[in-house]
Amino acid sequence: MIRLRPQTAAYGMLALVMLLWAGNSIVGRAVRDDIPPFLLALLRWTGALLVITPFAVRHVVADRAAIVRNGPIILLLGLLGVAAFNAFLYSGLRYTTASNGLLLQAAIPALVLLVDFAIFRARAGLGTIAGVALSTLGVVVIVFQGKLAALAQVAFNRGDALVLGGVAVWAFYTSLLRLRPALHATSFLAVTFAIGVLAMLPLAATEWREIAAMDWTPRVIGAVVYVALLPSVVAYALFNAAVATLGPASAGQAITLMPLFGALLAALILGEQLHGHHFVGMTLILGGIIVSAAVRARDAAAR
Repeated sequence: MIRLRPQTAAYGMLALVMLLWAGNSIVGRAVRDDIPPFLLALLRWTGALLVITPFAVRHVVADRAAIVRNGPIILLLGLLGVAAFNAFLYSGLRYTTASNGLLLQAAIPALVLLVDFAIFRARAGLGTIAGVALSTLGVVVIVFQGKLAALAQVAFNRGDALVLGGVAVWAFYTSLLRLRPALHATSFLAVTFAIGVLAMLPLAATEWREIAAMDWTPRVIGAVVYVALLPSVVAYALFNAAVATLGPASAGQAITLMPLFGALLAALILGEQLHGHHFVGMTLILGGIIVSAAVRARDAAAR
């Protein structure tokens, strides 16, 4: 039986997380005219909560004292990472392209480094900074198809502003996960998912007219099932575990994999072609992650 080192397993989990979250952005963009964004977020977390509750009840009961004692930080993490980020993201995807949304999300690793320093005075080494910069360059190459002239054609609209709000929220969530109390992983997911449901209820209520006019097609139902299961229950559990193993900065850098996976998914699902700039960008993204992983391994060996 093959046993992976914890760090290797964590990077593998992050790769799967980014694949699922890339799919989440593609689905959110695809159904933007079929389902209101706050309702999509509400159904996402309601579905995820229903799935996880049977497995979480006994852990929540066992952890109830710790949950009450650490209520403020759990509430903050739930509001940031579950409610606010998805409200911003799905709203933004109504008005901006998937490419712009993916590019803006690629700013998360750099923001995580800044938030880590601002709140916890955590200083990133030159190797980590170089890795983040290299991966970000790879994202730029993919999104702008390797053409510098495309940079001058970027238009910033309200959708971009909304996604950027989500980017800032997620950077804070990733950094603040270091304050996550010592709860069972399933307890933490269930409680934060419940916070997300409660936070989204009043926002979804403002979309009542759109909801009343909705057509519940198999496409819409399939989108809800996907976002409730894979990018939610599976991805959040893996992401939180990876942050616990690697730390916020290293885990946050994996966000740069999303544009890479987004391009691959577009090719497989939508029939879009891959070009040379995709492979150049992929190489840079992976190179940046490898640089950061190597620096982390070196630092761990030196301790």
